[in-house]
Amino acid sequence: MISKIERSEAQPTAVLLSKLATAFGLTLSELIVQAEGNQERVSRAGEQALWTDPETGYTRRAISPASSPSLELVEIVLPAGAEVSYPQAAYQFTDQQIWVVSGKLRFREGDEIHELSAGDCLQLGAAADCTFSNPGGRSCRYLVVLNKMKPTL
Repeated sequence: MISKIERSEAQPTAVLLSKLATAFGLTLSELIVQAEGNQERVSRAGEQALWTDPETGYTRRAISPASSPSLELVEIVLPAGAEVSYPQAAYQFTDQQIWVVSGKLRFREGDEIHELSAGDCLQLGAAADCTFSNPGGRSCRYLVVLNKMKPTL
């Protein structure tokens, strides 16, 4: 599959990109921004990296400047009925919060399910397999704030 992506014969899904990012010790946002090659301290709206998952149609905008060493702000728009899952490894060494701007978000964190609506903010717990799903009839827009932590030896 990776060779097809390199040859532009296939578009990577969010799950595949997340696995690749984790293998390189990056967050998904860092991987996308590095592909754009921008290291400015100001992140202009029209220049922010925007990626669309070909499988679900969800969009991910890297809002933070690429030069930010430890903090990331990411805007997600998850279409009605869409679902995206990430493995536990994608959440290791990060402290994250999810803030729902509009719509409804069902977030499964391990065995725990959180039903979130506009204005709700969730602090993620220990790293676990996670699934974002939109049970509503319209798109859900939410922000993810990531604080990247260095692993302790």
